[in-house]
Amino acid sequence: MIQKYPSRLLEKAIDQFATLPGVGRKTALRLALYLLRQPVENTRQFAAALVDLREHISYCRHCHNISDSDVCTICADPTRDQSTLCVVENIRDVMAIENTSQYRGLYHVLGGVISPMDGIGPGDLQIDSLVHRVASEQIHEVILALSTTMEGDTTNFFLFRKLEPTGVRVSVIARGIAIGDEIEYADEITLGRSILNRTDFSDSVKF
Repeated sequence: MIQKYPSRLLEKAIDQFATLPGVGRKTALRLALYLLRQPVENTRQFAAALVDLREHISYCRHCHNISDSDVCTICADPTRDQSTLCVVENIRDVMAIENTSQYRGLYHVLGGVISPMDGIGPGDLQIDSLVHRVASEQIHEVILALSTTMEGDTTNFFLFRKLEPTGVRVSVIARGIAIGDEIEYADEITLGRSILNRTDFSDSVKF
């Protein structure tokens, strides 16, 4: 059944909201009606923020993280460890790692992972710039922090082979049982890796 709306302007707003991921037309209608109930100035500020985001956001020329300038705040921070580079898939991963407050090195955002099924090859990612950074900067270790999927593992292996000639140390983030998980519900691969990559108990209680 085709939904009819009392206003063409309302329908246009719903059409745009419905293009967002995870937003159906019912949710889009609620969002549009919510904005309609807000003061006009609030709606103007909301729209202006979206336009500014799309038109004025920059990408760091070093790590490809989003930034308000040519160089992001992380790359511009002299207190960061300039010798360690953490390779991540996207900007959300940078934010997630930063929230741990456990890493003080630099980042390199690939912009995805190798996925032939999705038509994404090495040339579609920021791999050449990664190799150039490692070769031209004083990078001692590259940490591969990609998703533990087949595509992530494929990308890890490809990056390892590309970086091998540079002599840089290449490591991957630890994989195992998450805190709070029960052993019986862990899949065999994760459980197996947890056994193989076990650590001394004294190390496990250090923070």
